[in-house]
Amino acid sequence: MSLSSVPPFSFSHVGIFVTDVARMEDFYTRVLGFTVTDHGDLETPRGMVSLVFLSRDPREHHQLVLVSGRPPERGFNLINQISFRMAQFAGLRQMHQRLEHEAVQELSPVSHGNALSVYFRDPEGSRLEFFVDTPWYVAQPLRIPMDMTLTDAQLWSWAEAEARKAKGYKPLGEWQAAMARKMGQT
Repeated sequence: MSLSSVPPFSFSHVGIFVTDVARMEDFYTRVLGFTVTDHGDLETPRGMVSLVFLSRDPREHHQLVLVSGRPPERGFNLINQISFRMAQFAGLRQMHQRLEHEAVQELSPVSHGNALSVYFRDPEGSRLEFFVDTPWYVAQPLRIPMDMTLTDAQLWSWAEAEARKAKGYKPLGEWQAAMARKMGQT
């Protein structure tokens, strides 16, 4: 099957199983600014579950769903990360400061060359990422620890210098044009 024969679609939302629905609802609303759009209980083949629907976009009924039923013992988590694109770097810096005050686990600011990211764990251990895109492409994976104490100008200068040293560096527009051709969208 060719790429052009697959109907177009885009990512919409993610649902995660949680142990303590109230604690997780508090974290995602109070710390990350989500709004509860709906909530309730539902009988499923696995038994009764509680669901909380959350969004930060009034055009989206839900971007995240918290679902009860996660066992309290920590087994292997199939979700590597849940990522959120920030509109501006100032917002990424603000979220980093907010997360420092919240004392979240594994707070880790990094540059991927093509994005500047802040990773952390929610109260039940799921890894989250906030990021802003950069105007560059570099081959992935790439992960360079980032110093959030630098000024914006210093940090962006450092990020560009690191990206220019990375394998495959090019302006993002060039990479996007090549991908559009590869995906048959030109």
